[in-house]
Amino acid sequence: MTRVSLSIDNELQIEVNGITLSGIVPVLNGEALRDCVRKFVAHKDEKLELRYTAPTLGAGALGLQLTLPNADGLICLKYWVENLSSDVVLDSFGLRFERVENLRQYLRSGYFSWDGSQYVQPEELAGFQPDEPRPETSYSLTQLLPLQGQGCAVFGFDRHDRFQQTFTFDTRLQPCALTIQTWWDRKTRGEQDRCESENLLIFPHKEVENGLREWARKVADASRIPPRLSSPPITGWCSWYNLYAYLSEDNILEHLRPTAQIARRENLPMRVFQIDDGFTPEMGDWLEVKPQFPRGMKPLLDDIRSAGFIPGLWIAPFMVGNRSRLFQQHPDWVVKDRLTGEPLAHMQFYGEFRWHKRSEEYYILDATHPQAMEYLRRVFRAWRQDWGCEYFKIDFMQFGSEYGPDRAVWHQSGLTRIEIWRRVGEMIREVIGDAVWLGCGCPLWASVGLVDAVRIGRDVGVEWNGNVPAQTLLLNQACRNFANHILWQSDLDCVLLRERFSHLSAGEIQSLAIYAGMSGGVITTSDQLAELSPQRMDLWRLIQPAGRATCDYPFLGQSAVSYERLPAEANSRATHAVPRLEDPVFVQVRKPPRAGSMGALFFLNTADHPLERTYWLEGLGIDEPVYLYDWEQRSGSQSACRQVSVTLPAHHGALYFYHSEPIRENPHQLPS
Repeated sequence: MTRVSLSIDNELQIEVNGITLSGIVPVLNGEALRDCVRKFVAHKDEKLELRYTAPTLGAGALGLQLTLPNADGLICLKYWVENLSSDVVLDSFGLRFERVENLRQYLRSGYFSWDGSQYVQPEELAGFQPDEPRPETSYSLTQLLPLQGQGCAVFGFDRHDRFQQTFTFDTRLQPCALTIQTWWDRKTRGEQDRCESENLLIFPHKEVENGLREWARKVADASRIPPRLSSPPITGWCSWYNLYAYLSEDNILEHLRPTAQIARRENLPMRVFQIDDGFTPEMGDWLEVKPQFPRGMKPLLDDIRSAGFIPGLWIAPFMVGNRSRLFQQHPDWVVKDRLTGEPLAHMQFYGEFRWHKRSEEYYILDATHPQAMEYLRRVFRAWRQDWGCEYFKIDFMQFGSEYGPDRAVWHQSGLTRIEIWRRVGEMIREVIGDAVWLGCGCPLWASVGLVDAVRIGRDVGVEWNGNVPAQTLLLNQACRNFANHILWQSDLDCVLLRERFSHLSAGEIQSLAIYAGMSGGVITTSDQLAELSPQRMDLWRLIQPAGRATCDYPFLGQSAVSYERLPAEANSRATHAVPRLEDPVFVQVRKPPRAGSMGALFFLNTADHPLERTYWLEGLGIDEPVYLYDWEQRSGSQSACRQVSVTLPAHHGALYFYHSEPIRENPHQLPS
């Protein structure tokens, strides 16, 4: 339910599913203008309009218009600033709700592949140090879960191809406050005296994950370029987690030949074979190849194609190493640091680790420089048309959208960071045509309509509690699952199946593989398939998608969240806070893709100790009694069940298939 009310002194209050937001004040360049005067302007055509003035705005004002709730409780809110003095530098503008009441948790959604998404319980941030980064800023959307009551409230913008948009909670206050901003980034105003936000959609939903899916569908509908959803599921092989940067033509062929043979023999739907980073000498020198590839890349990509795969390559178009030939010859092609006037170094490697290159610093290619942009166009044209690349893993794309003009100086001013990013993205899509594009280190929402798939989490590793614990990785992925096959295919990163050179136990490997398979997104591996045991090959076959599939997380957002302090780096006293779920069991549900087919359930215990759980199937979205089949134990229930009980060792999962009829034989593939 949604209610909008206006007090006698024109204070606006919005209530969505029992969560109340009130005390609106305008925000200019991050500053809340509490000395504002608000005025009711109009109430017509089912819309309310208010105007806020303040000394900081001079003769200007901030306007707000919102539609009254429709039958589904949807509100469409838009805000703007107008008539600002020409000497006002406009970085951002927006609204602040001084009070958000009856809030249990909010979704902090990161904006690109690796910055994570999780639900935050405001009171749990009380132990953070004053100067410690707090998980208080969400990008493009947030979701509010009520302390008292059911369901959720979704707040999200509909378009993402022009501006960065943020929701920032102030959890030091009780109740907490919420600031919503559009990042104008000093975009040229010209004769324009009104700078508008995109439409902010606010609506209730009775279910957490389906509420997020509803927002994703609205984003798809509003996108200027529709999402690319026609591509079959992306499956295949990637060199990174086996060969890393130690690439050569010989060791690529050593993996290609057996992978092709095994894929044919086992009838595996592996589509792509992708060479990752390591074949170019420096970031930025994308038309040069290391001597370990004596024939160049075209003959090798031809070999991959002849073996029956879509040939793929890795590139990071915004990255320029300081030792690259590109930077040495064109130092004016990189973004400058407004603070120093020097190239803006987004990454620095001054110690032993140099990322298998000579460069100590990595700069940002200035895509507003016409010659730099033409160089990128030439690179993608050569890779696509001359070399024959048909699958592009395009990495570190956040380099192009991290900085606004308060820090970055671009060759051409007056564009927002997202407009610059989209220029490059749209050029890439134009040049590569219908080739498959996996976005990595990629803005999640600005890429809609351009990419086929997006990485939704950090890199996988070979141990359960690495730099980022497995539970945190899985949580980030669960919180982004909702967009899969609505805005793009989701990529959880490669599945590691190897039986040597890993700190993961057999149970951990199996559980992480099934978790990835159940997600219904991109499925790739880096392992030498010829070295896998029959059991691991069965596991690889199990998670291969026969068609498009999705899964549900029925308990998303329901567990309490606390924070554990872990060392920030090895042998360091510094710590960082890692979210921990009170209930460490992840539950995935894959509904039957067709009438009469099987579904699947997966229960994964991320805790360091065994757990027992019992679930009513109705609570998992299965309304009728069904027959269950325990995949690992190879045993099925003798009668239809309404609940399932599982005993889960530490870091281990249990996979069940279910059907309206008894399951007599062990299924060899997840339903799709």
